[in-house]
Amino acid sequence: MQRKITKAVFPVAGLGSRFLPATKSSPKEMLPIVDKPLIQYAVEEAAAAGITDLIFVTGRNKRAIEDHFDLNPELEAALAGKPDLLTIARTVLPGGCQCIYIRQAEPLGLGHAVLCARAAVGDQPFAVLLADDLIDADPPTLASMTAQFDKDGCSLLGVEDVPRARTGSYGIVSAADPKAAVAQINAIVEKPAPKDAPSTLGVVGRYVLTPAIFDLLAGAKPGSGGEIQLTDAIAALLARERVFAMRIKGTRYDCGSKLGYLKANVDFALRHEEVGREFSGFLERRGR
Repeated sequence: MQRKITKAVFPVAGLGSRFLPATKSSPKEMLPIVDKPLIQYAVEEAAAAGITDLIFVTGRNKRAIEDHFDLNPELEAALAGKPDLLTIARTVLPGGCQCIYIRQAEPLGLGHAVLCARAAVGDQPFAVLLADDLIDADPPTLASMTAQFDKDGCSLLGVEDVPRARTGSYGIVSAADPKAAVAQINAIVEKPAPKDAPSTLGVVGRYVLTPAIFDLLAGAKPGSGGEIQLTDAIAALLARERVFAMRIKGTRYDCGSKLGYLKANVDFALRHEEVGREFSGFLERRGR
C-alpha cells in the first residue's frame, strides 16, 4: 500500500433538509460563502494537500456540482473582455485535478457513500471531506493530516472538542491522550447521549483512511438512524490497525446548520478584498 494520498472522496448526496426551501432543487454543497460555494472550498483544501483525483458521491438533483467543475464555453465567451472574471471561471477546478462522479442511488448513510467510491479509490489510502464542515486553517487541515499520514501510515480522524450537550450530533472518540495534538484512538461511538459519551472529542468532517475500511463497510449492518455508519466501520478497524485522532487547528464552521453557515459568511465577508471594508462599516453601523 502506498502512503501518498492522491484521492479524496466527497460525499455530496445528502438532501440538505435543514436548508429547505433553498435546497429543494439545488445542492446544499453549492450554497455560497460570500461568492464561492462550500464544495469549492473543500476541493481547494484537497488540492492544497496534493490530491489529484476528486471523487464525488452524488445523488439526484446534484447535477449543479458536476456543472460547476466543468468547462463553460458560453460563459467564457461572454467574459472575453473581462480577464479577471474569465480567470475565476477557468480556475474553479484546481490545476492537475480530475473529477470522478459516482451516483449513490439511495440515502443509506455516510458509510455507504464512502463504500460507493471503492472502485474509484482501489487499494490506496484516501481522504474523505465533508463540505458542510468548512475549516479555515493555515496550513489547510487536510494538508496537515496527509503530512501526518506520510509519517505514520495510519488512518486519521480530524477532531475537536465539542460541547458535551451536543455529543449526540457527532462521532465521539476516546483517545489515549485526549489533550495531545495527535493521539491513538481507543474507541469511537456514533452520536452518543451526553451521559454516555466517552469524551467530548468529536469527529469533524476530515478523514484519512486506509483501504481496509472498505471490507468493513461492505460487511456493516445498519446502525444509528438505520444507515451504514462510517463510525461503526472505524470502530471495527480499531481491532485491525492503529487509528489516530488529530486535533484540527484554525476555525471550523458547521455549515450544515443555519447559524454556522451565517457565521462563516460574516467572517469570510469581513476579510473579502472586494466587500470587506464596506461590510465591516455596515456591521458597525448596525451595532452588530
